[in-house]
Amino acid sequence: MFHTVAELVTQAAAYPNVAELMVAQEMANTGRTREQIRDLMGRNLDVMVAAVHQGIQGVTSVTGLTGGDAKRLDAYLAAGDTLCDPTVLEAVRNAVAVNEVNAKMGLICATPTAGSAGVLAGTLVAVRERLGLTREQQVDYLFTAGAFGLVIANHAGIAGAEGGCQAEVGSASAMAAAALVAAKGGTPDQSAQAVAITIANMLGLICDPVAGLVEIPCIKRNALGASQALVSADMALAGVRSVIPPDEVIDTMGRVGRQLPAMFRETAEGGLAQSPTGRKLMAQVFGEPTE
Repeated sequence: MFHTVAELVTQAAAYPNVAELMVAQEMANTGRTREQIRDLMGRNLDVMVAAVHQGIQGVTSVTGLTGGDAKRLDAYLAAGDTLCDPTVLEAVRNAVAVNEVNAKMGLICATPTAGSAGVLAGTLVAVRERLGLTREQQVDYLFTAGAFGLVIANHAGIAGAEGGCQAEVGSASAMAAAALVAAKGGTPDQSAQAVAITIANMLGLICDPVAGLVEIPCIKRNALGASQALVSADMALAGVRSVIPPDEVIDTMGRVGRQLPAMFRETAEGGLAQSPTGRKLMAQVFGEPTE
């Protein structure tokens, strides 16, 4: 089965789409039937959609540091006077909603991590009605994302503690971009180009959670990831290609992640976490000194 993006694109030619290639890989790896595997992914879909809807209603995190932004974005969208296309802002709203639910300790689906869970769910819910996606096609969306995510995880990593936020939100955004291309009728190669464009634009993104919590700036970075995924998908569908091949871009992300200082890898020892306000918020949550 496939281990690189190049192999994924080549092997997808023997299947109806990338999603079915991923299902076949799961069947080989787990011994489950096609129906069992698709049913499990359908359950993930249900969790994602529920998290979007819950977050839009308005939630507050356990710490009280974040919450309510998805509801604010929803009201802003309803007013009908936005700078961005509504689809982009809906994806942003949805992504924020999921991660606010995560900060509330609610139920979400890590895709590929809890801290980046809003991107894939957010983009899918934003486009499913516009593209007329059936439930089966929505499940395909997730399998397509998973196929590219598998390569990224194996070659670069998806953990902020290992490779910074580029590894979390960057990977999630790349996965969503690939799925968006496929959902719009693009080719596996165009999905691969969307992955490369996305990761190249998010290289070096640090992981600097205030107080070590997946709230600030993590929630808003999911909004960035959702919007980046949509832009990358449109670029790829327009025929724009990455000069650097997708597999080389992914390998580069892994190398950059290893080169990042520890303070920029989820330790809360650098970046926004060590800003004056970041230190005050840490003291507010944990009662620790600000100096």
